[in-house]
Amino acid sequence: QVQLVESGGGLVQAGGSLRLSCAASERTSSMYIMGWFRQAPGKEREFVAALNWRGASTSVADSVKGRFTISRDNAKNTVYLQMNSLKPEDTAVYYCAGDPRRYYGVPMLESAYNYWGQGTQVTVSS
Repeated sequence: QVQLVESGGGLVQAGGSLRLSCAASERTSSMYIMGWFRQAPGKEREFVAALNWRGASTSVADSVKGRFTISRDNAKNTVYLQMNSLKPEDTAVYYCAGDPRRYYGVPMLESAYNYWGQGTQVTVSS
C-alpha cells in the first residue's frame, strides 16, 4: 500500500509563495498519475493540478493557471506544487493524490485517484 505524505504548508501573506511536497513510500513511477486537490472550509474538494509519470502531460485548474506549477522527481519519489502569487482564496487543505492506472490524458476527477495523503493546511492572509 503506497502512502503519500504532504508537507510544506503554512501561513503566508497574499502575493507570497509556498512549495508543497508529496513524498511517496515507494517509487512514484508506480503512480502513473499524481496530482493535487484542495478543500476550503465549507466547500467541496476541488482539483488543482496533476501530471503523468513522465511529467509530459499536465492538467491545471483555471483558477491557478499561471500561478501554480506541478512537477515530479521520480528519483526522489516526490511530487511538488509550486504556488506563487498566492491569494486569500487559495486558503485550503491541500491533498496529494495518485493512481497507478494508465489514463488517456491527465484526469481531474477525484474518482480517478485511489491513493490520498492526509493533507497540509495552506493559509493565505490578506
